[in-house]
Amino acid sequence: MRTEVLRDIKKTEEEYQTMISAAQDERKLKRSQAELEADNLVTKAQGNVEEYKKLKLEEARRQAELKNADVLKAGNQRAAAMKEKGTVHLSKAVQLLLSRFKEQLHVKA
Repeated sequence: MRTEVLRDIKKTEEEYQTMISAAQDERKLKRSQAELEADNLVTKAQGNVEEYKKLKLEEARRQAELKNADVLKAGNQRAAAMKEKGTVHLSKAVQLLLSRFKEQLHVKA
């Protein structure tokens, strides 16, 4: 009877060792799966970041182009207005320049 008890104890101990080993293997497997999933999530997040960065850069380019077009348009309008304003007074300016030139010619002569 004593040997049976010892055999049962040994058998139970082996079963526990097997269960412990199986639990450790399962823990390793789950940890590996979690690490793989984490790596996949990081890779996906990096891809999302790159896509977001591209979209924001494109949006900034469009905004810059629009602002540049507005600045050019405003500059062209101001230049046209200044040219028109100058054209109105052009004949008077030419007459004034010629009269002063003639005056300078008479002074030296």
